[in-house]
Amino acid sequence: MHTNAQHQVLIVGGGTAGITVAARLRRADKRLDVAVIEPSDKHYYQPLWTLVGAGLFSKEASQRPEADYIPKGVNWYRDAVTEFLPAENSVRTRDGKAIAYDFLVVTPGIQVNWDQVKGLKEAIGKDGVCSNYSYQYVDYTWECIRNFKGGNALFTMPSTAVKCGGAPQKIMYLADDHFRSAGVRERSKIIFASANPKIFTVTKYAEALGKVLARKGIETRFRHNLVEIRADTREAVFENLDTREAVVLSYDMIHVTPPQGPPDFVRKSPLANEAGWVEVDKYTLQHVRYPNVFSLGDASSLPTSKTGSAVRDQAPVVVENLLAAMRGEPPPARYNGYTACPIPTGYGKLILAEFDYDLNPKETFPFNQAKERWSMWLLKKYGIPWMYWNRMLRGQM
Repeated sequence: MHTNAQHQVLIVGGGTAGITVAARLRRADKRLDVAVIEPSDKHYYQPLWTLVGAGLFSKEASQRPEADYIPKGVNWYRDAVTEFLPAENSVRTRDGKAIAYDFLVVTPGIQVNWDQVKGLKEAIGKDGVCSNYSYQYVDYTWECIRNFKGGNALFTMPSTAVKCGGAPQKIMYLADDHFRSAGVRERSKIIFASANPKIFTVTKYAEALGKVLARKGIETRFRHNLVEIRADTREAVFENLDTREAVVLSYDMIHVTPPQGPPDFVRKSPLANEAGWVEVDKYTLQHVRYPNVFSLGDASSLPTSKTGSAVRDQAPVVVENLLAAMRGEPPPARYNGYTACPIPTGYGKLILAEFDYDLNPKETFPFNQAKERWSMWLLKKYGIPWMYWNRMLRGQM
């Protein structure tokens, strides 16, 4: 096969993980030949979409030109990978290129599967069906919340992995706050219908969030997985995962978290495990079958929440272990599963959940982070976005 190009390190995906790794590699050694394959000319800070949906930012505030964040000296292919050929140390692209590599870092993120809920693709963005999981539709969430006059407000969580497992409930707490200030809460019913068995996986934060749910009078339907939207009758159909029965709930507005999974080109590749994720060692982030391949972020098989803060801790491990592999040495760095989930429980209040693989809290601050705090709200609204754009994507944290 004719090879169009060859690079020391090829990074597939120019989102949070790909750009952070590229920046760290270039900071470690300016002589490294690094290339990124990323089709989009826009880079999105997706954690802001919760606050866009709550009316605090315009969606444009979450978007910057991708070109501004490709590190100096890194080759950027405005293209998309269609096939991995790890036995040949190369990839094929949509534009027909064959690009070879010495080392590969796979970071294409997660795929949002709107079509896995019957009727959702046709219903989204109108008639009270909204979602923060799309740049195209995120501002419609605020329209739904702002114009809500009472009735049933549903918020869903699917049975699949999702970007930021806390996001489906964050927007619900903010909606509750807005409904109260708008004087419509007393004629509203808020229902959280989640495929999960409880509100949060870590006991400490689950207990705190349970109190928030009780205080706000939010009804929970656990083990309820959304399977269909009937837009014409404004009904949502759930499968009760314990009884396998169908449960039909009417809605006046519904915030849907769509099912998500590995990108198709990853799922069908030799790099994938049975579930379709890039199969890496959970501590070293090195591929279990191809030692010159690494992966991190949402497309990886790492058994932790898929968040930007997890990437922040994964990226230095990948870079250190990749550089060691280049020298023919064993991987020295280990990732403990750290992830963080800042959960706004209302306007001006936030619980900062931080934990590891064993679901033990791994808190940054010297106070109880399960307590709702205004200071942590300011961190989410202003501090973390600033650090993301100015430090993390520059390989400085």
